[in-house]
Amino acid sequence: MSDTLHLVCPHCQAVNRLPAARLGQRPSCGQCRRPLFSAHPVELTAATFARHVGRSDIPVLVDFWAPWCGPCKTMAPQFAQAAQLLEPQVRLAKVDTEAEPGLGAQHGIRSIPTLALFRGGREVARQAGAMGAQDIVRWVRAQLG
Repeated sequence: MSDTLHLVCPHCQAVNRLPAARLGQRPSCGQCRRPLFSAHPVELTAATFARHVGRSDIPVLVDFWAPWCGPCKTMAPQFAQAAQLLEPQVRLAKVDTEAEPGLGAQHGIRSIPTLALFRGGREVARQAGAMGAQDIVRWVRAQLG
């Protein structure tokens, strides 16, 4: 990890430069002053997806889901709990494939829920199916080494 990290604010979408040593110190956005991490997944849209995935120096775990999907609803609180366990080393985000069908198509999502792990703007791992919080955390940590 470099000495300085770029982190996208989940509130105003500003890209923040942060000394890596401050990552665990509850950093706030330099523009809107709100916390850069809230221990909750960030809702991404077509307008914000590329910025969060492409401009963040920390890995981004995306849950592709839909509101009509039973397993997605079951996994939602587990994914939120995983955010509490993985932040600030990993940003957790959600994409509603019903509201953002282009993102689902662009990333070849064929079943939901699907977790996709991005690092440096590129997908590095994918897992389909609902998982518990501890399983999500174990899977992410195994993928990141």
